[in-house]
Amino acid sequence: MATKRDYYEILGLTKSATTAEIKAAYRKLALAWHPDRNKAANAHEKFKEINEAYAVLSDPKKKETYDQFGHAAFQPGAGGFGGQPGQGPFGGGFRQGPFQYYYSTNGDQGSNPFGGGEDFFDPFEIFEQFFGGGFSARGGRGARHRESYELSIDFMDAVKGATREIHVPRGEAGDGSVKKTIKIPAGVETGSRIRFDDFDIVLEVKPSREYKREGNDLIVEHEITFSQAALGAIVDVPTIDGPLKIRIQPGVQPGTLIRLHGKGVPHVRGSGRGDEYVRIQLHVPTRLTHRQKELLEELERG
Repeated sequence: MATKRDYYEILGLTKSATTAEIKAAYRKLALAWHPDRNKAANAHEKFKEINEAYAVLSDPKKKETYDQFGHAAFQPGAGGFGGQPGQGPFGGGFRQGPFQYYYSTNGDQGSNPFGGGEDFFDPFEIFEQFFGGGFSARGGRGARHRESYELSIDFMDAVKGATREIHVPRGEAGDGSVKKTIKIPAGVETGSRIRFDDFDIVLEVKPSREYKREGNDLIVEHEITFSQAALGAIVDVPTIDGPLKIRIQPGVQPGTLIRLHGKGVPHVRGSGRGDEYVRIQLHVPTRLTHRQKELLEELERG
């Protein structure tokens, strides 16, 4: 039987690590080895190992026991720790879904190796903290955790809505999967949770190269020429609905924000949309013809 790695070694820490240092190390490693992000052959096992280490070291009582007894305290049938024969410290253990590892437990007293009444560690909850937000609240202490999966979607699918087909595990390992069609409402963002009949989806939205999102508002940078800034112009700017012509007022200054009312992201709850802000940037040419230089010099002289 292979020897289990030291939990501190897994997270790159020492026994003197603080709670904040443990959480920071976990966050960095979990995001780096998440199977949806890391395509290495051993990513699944590494991710599981990292979560297992964090489940113990993030809990002061479990950490104290681990520091004193090591892995022996968590072996199946270990006496003196409140465990049941044949169970490890995490009851049901980690299961692999199509998007991320998740942990399920019914919260029954006796499955907790340190006694009843406390919630189990759930890797999904950690990712929800990282990404924030969500459509539905999780159950209280002792509530049954629903199966949860992470799904990555494109920026435009998030702001305009989309339909996706996914495969969800059916029953226990080896039972195959079942295809589900999910509808993603317009306006979701990273961390939004969508609740279905028997599972939840947490969304990660890929960033856009063109738009910066702030809540339901969008910001887009738009470059204009010196002559357009000085004289004014009609220019095309991008919106999520397609190009839109706007008027640039003569004498506009770099950094000016032009508000396009109602051209932002739809409100995921209720009606209405945010706004789009076009930030004006001035394009300064690096090369000028002799005639262009003469004209600029003449302009400078007034």
